[in-house]
Amino acid sequence: MNKIEDPANTNTAAMADRWSAGADAADSGEAAFRPLTRDEAQRLRLSSPSISPWVVLAGQLATGVIVALVAWGLTGRQSTGWSALYGALAVVIPGALFARGLMSKVASMNAGAAVAGFFLWEMVKIGMVIAMLFAAPRLVSDLSWPVMLVGLVVTMKVVWLVLLLQPRLKKLSVIN
Repeated sequence: MNKIEDPANTNTAAMADRWSAGADAADSGEAAFRPLTRDEAQRLRLSSPSISPWVVLAGQLATGVIVALVAWGLTGRQSTGWSALYGALAVVIPGALFARGLMSKVASMNAGAAVAGFFLWEMVKIGMVIAMLFAAPRLVSDLSWPVMLVGLVVTMKVVWLVLLLQPRLKKLSVIN
């Protein structure tokens, strides 16, 4: 008769081998986790500073205004500029509400409240964007949907440019 191996015993042996290999690596000092000292943590914070959401929103708003002025200048129609600006505002205003909600004292009480607050304010932000898009034809006379969507998308995507430029701008401000 052929002997059939029990899969449970095979898995247990394999896990034991992995655990002992990990313990050997930790004993030899290889890839062992070591908490940072206070000085190391401060140096890490200084080398990778956090970026305020207000800086990102300001960059998005500035980009939205530039897109609106370019749209107005290229077409010569004021309504085209307003359409692009409204698209930018459909990103910036809900984003500002979201940032304000996340920075409240309730959201920072504990991890559970922070996660719940994040999801709550994200849903509020999405709802506000949808409401603004539905209200656009009533609020902007002679609305150009393609131009409004260009303003919206460019404003949304500029966040990466703001994040890339932020460390360089901080270095320039420290030098001056």
